[in-house]
Amino acid sequence: MTIAISLKVNDGLVLASDSASTLIQQGADHDEPKVVQVFNNAAKVFNIRKGLPLGLMTWGAGSIGKAAISTLAKDLRKRISDTTGQNPDWHLDPAAYTVEQAAELVRRFMYEEHYVPAFAAWPRKPLLGFIVAGYSSGGALAEEFILQIDEQGACSGPTAARPHDVCGVTWQGEPEAINRLLWGFSPSLGGVLVKLGVDPDKVPAALEAIGAETSATVIYDAMPIQDAIDLAEFLVDVTERFSRYTPGAATVGGPIEIAAITKHEGFKWVKRKHYFNDDLNPREP
Repeated sequence: MTIAISLKVNDGLVLASDSASTLIQQGADHDEPKVVQVFNNAAKVFNIRKGLPLGLMTWGAGSIGKAAISTLAKDLRKRISDTTGQNPDWHLDPAAYTVEQAAELVRRFMYEEHYVPAFAAWPRKPLLGFIVAGYSSGGALAEEFILQIDEQGACSGPTAARPHDVCGVTWQGEPEAINRLLWGFSPSLGGVLVKLGVDPDKVPAALEAIGAETSATVIYDAMPIQDAIDLAEFLVDVTERFSRYTPGAATVGGPIEIAAITKHEGFKWVKRKHYFNDDLNPREP
C-alpha cells in the first residue's frame, strides 16, 4: 500500500511518498486477500520529463502486467522526451504545454495502452491512481491533476485536485492516520453515525459540521517551500509510524522520497533512494 502526499503552497508544490510495496494473495475460495510480503524499496515519485517542472506520483497497484509502474514511468518519459519526431502526438513543447496535457498523456499511456489490455480478463481490477503535478508553461501557480482507476477498471480524470488559485494538501493510499490528524476523526465515522441512527442522507452534512470544529489548520498559502517540504515529510512519517504500530502488516513504510517543484528551480529531488552506489557508478558529466 501507500501514502502519497501532494502539498501545494504559493511557493510551489511538494510530492512525497513512502516506499512500501505489498504483495497480496487472493485465497483459493475468493476470501479476503492476504498480505504475503511487504517490500520497502518501491519508487512512486517521478519526473515526467527531465528539464520540465512536472512530477508524477502513484499509489495502488505497483505494476501493470509484468512491468513495474517505475519502469513504465520511465518508458513514458522516454517517449515524451523524444526529439526525433517519431512520436509527434506525445511531444510536450517546453514553450507551450500544460499540466493537464501531461496528465492526458499519462492516462493514454498508463491506462489506455497498458492497463486496459493487461487486466481485460480480470473480473475485479486492481486499484491504481496517479497525481500529475507541476507548472504549465508560463504558469504562475502549480497545478495538480488526479487520475483514479476503480475495481471495475473505469478511469476517472484527469481531474483538478483543487481550483487553480487554491492551496492545500491531497493524500491518497492509506488515509487513516492523516484523516485523524487533520480532520480530527476517522474515515469510518460516517458508518458509525449510520449505526447510531443518523439518517444516511444527513451524514455528509454531519461530517462537514464535525470537521469544522475538529480539523487542524497546518497549511498556509504563504508557507515557504522548505516548510512545505518539512510538513509533507511529517505526514508521510506519521502514517508510516501509525501503520507500524497498529495491528496487521506494516503496509506503509520504507525510505521517504520527496520532490519539490517550483516555478524557477523546476523539479528538484529532496530525498531519494538508489539501489546502486554513486561512487561505484560514476555518471557522465
